[in-house]
Amino acid sequence: MRAALGDWQVAGNAAMPEARPLAIEARGLVKRFDGFTAVDGVDLSVPEGAVYGILGPNGAGKTTTLRMLLGIIDPDEGYRRVLGAERPHDVAHAIGYLPEERGLYPAMKATEAIAFVGALRGLPLREGRRRAHELLEAHGLGYAADRQIRQLSKGMAQQVQILGTLVHRPRLVIFDEPFSGLDALNQGKLERMMRGLAEQGTTVIFSTHVISHAERLCDDVAIVAGGKVPFAGPVDVARDRIPAQVRLETRSGDGPWRAAMPAELRRDARTDGGAFWYFPLPEAGIEPLLRALIEGEAGILSLSIERAGLHDAFVAIAGEAAARALEEDTPEEQDR
Repeated sequence: MRAALGDWQVAGNAAMPEARPLAIEARGLVKRFDGFTAVDGVDLSVPEGAVYGILGPNGAGKTTTLRMLLGIIDPDEGYRRVLGAERPHDVAHAIGYLPEERGLYPAMKATEAIAFVGALRGLPLREGRRRAHELLEAHGLGYAADRQIRQLSKGMAQQVQILGTLVHRPRLVIFDEPFSGLDALNQGKLERMMRGLAEQGTTVIFSTHVISHAERLCDDVAIVAGGKVPFAGPVDVARDRIPAQVRLETRSGDGPWRAAMPAELRRDARTDGGAFWYFPLPEAGIEPLLRALIEGEAGILSLSIERAGLHDAFVAIAGEAAARALEEDTPEEQDR
């Protein structure tokens, strides 16, 4: 029996060595529909055992990219290698997939629904039923084992489908907008489950238009906008596209201390209209700014260095239009 993973107890694989091979390698993926280019030259490299986020607004090409990686559709150009195979169908038994369009048979009981999804990946039904009971009990859903899907709430049905995605113990799990339909409590459980899977060596890829999920979960992300990937790499590298800033709280307001500052810092200083001022962090470090503030008797109440968040990085990389589209995505759109 493999290790349990906190609130979401699921089976994973043994820890991978530090020098991890790639679970996913894609180069130059292009997909067109009726003359419209939905995905335009996407490159992705996902190490085994990673939690990897594909971040972008609805309609950016995330789902089409995932479907090409899974072999549901083939690219018009480019190639992909999944778990070492050039044909994703050859390793389908080692992949778990939660599609954006949720779909369980309404008349099926929860246990049978989980076992059925596992059977589609080669897991014998008898073993699937046994594991389904274990998973439902582990997640506090044992009372729903014999209930039909139509009798479950939307969130409970979503949890059942997630368990079905994992029941055959895949090496690679791909979630398309997995947090849709879950309340805050179960979103937190799902985040912990994803981290647990990665810790045990399973590769987790998920698409989202909610930046906070990607920022909390991922070491690496691909930012998708207009069918292209303007950035793919570590979250910290994306955030470093925007220089860190210094946040100053002063009792002196817009006082004579500003005249003591270097000209470039004085020029780029901005205020929130109250006690707080913001400056770009000088290349030489905080010392020149701190010296000017002390010499100018700024009356420092607090001073901190703040790095840009992933949202600011997304705006800088993908542009204002993509950021607006990301913010305008509604729960109703997410659930479609």
